[in-house]
Amino acid sequence: MSPPRISFGCTVYDRMLPLYLREVEVKGFELDFQGSHGVRGVRAIFDAMGAGKGFDVSEMSSSEYISGRMQGDRRFVAIPVFPSRVFRSSYTFINADRIRHPRDLQGERIGVPLFTMTAAVFARGHLSDEYGVDFSDCVWVQGSMFDGGSHGNPSAPPLARPTQIEINHSGKSLSALLAEGAIDATLGALIPDTYGKQRHVQRLFPDYRQVELQYFKRSGVFPIMHLIVIKREVHERHPELARALFDAFNASKNIALERMMDVGSLQYMVPWLTQDTDEIKEVFGGDPWPYGLEANRPTLEALTRYLHEQGLTATKASVDDLFLPVG
Repeated sequence: MSPPRISFGCTVYDRMLPLYLREVEVKGFELDFQGSHGVRGVRAIFDAMGAGKGFDVSEMSSSEYISGRMQGDRRFVAIPVFPSRVFRSSYTFINADRIRHPRDLQGERIGVPLFTMTAAVFARGHLSDEYGVDFSDCVWVQGSMFDGGSHGNPSAPPLARPTQIEINHSGKSLSALLAEGAIDATLGALIPDTYGKQRHVQRLFPDYRQVELQYFKRSGVFPIMHLIVIKREVHERHPELARALFDAFNASKNIALERMMDVGSLQYMVPWLTQDTDEIKEVFGGDPWPYGLEANRPTLEALTRYLHEQGLTATKASVDDLFLPVG
């Protein structure tokens, strides 16, 4: 008898590539890895899953999964595998004629692809924790960074607390609005295409690498953008799938990490990869991408706190209740 076939939607990250190439198998299952590429591709996966379509297993926005679960959405279960993590200080851009310090953002108009996106949640949380920024009086102008439309078709649950969100109907991109002064900043997961073209469009943190390094050393938080969900009916039909997936994701990630650390001949287009791998060993103990609950508890506790503080959840989620006990 053939093993059950499981559809899987995920970006083809380096840590997923061995799984995509079938160098790693999911024990007892045939994984149909339907890979996406880039921000638009992964947004389509989220939107499809949120609309009740999509895959048996998929990459999913951490904030959308947690906020949905806290409002009673039980369509998915999650495993503690985190395919996307990104420090977000380098993605906060400002009109430097008006904004010079993080606290100058208070009460201003800030562009964001989605108020609820995990990148924006972590960016706001970092700015609040580290610089005392109070975002309560800000107006959030929501729309696409690069055109006059929306950022996908998300199905995030309603906010738990009223927030001033203004949908961008100007016909212009957030990037253009920042350049012309209609908004004072952008944050999230994208770099405005007016950066480097307009003098006053600048990063809030030009020295972002040091900002992020010191933040990690103080807090232990390496922001988790996405996690892995399984449709509940698939999990109930195949309860052994979660453990098999967790083991396969770890095996795939470990192969990718081993290849990256082999710097005798560079396998990635990073000219100073040797310096980066040395830093990974020093700062992250050799593995910047751990899976499992305990290794990621500081980051997950920060995320659930930020979601509550920013009005995306009515109460703070219990980290232990969010994931199946597989790691």
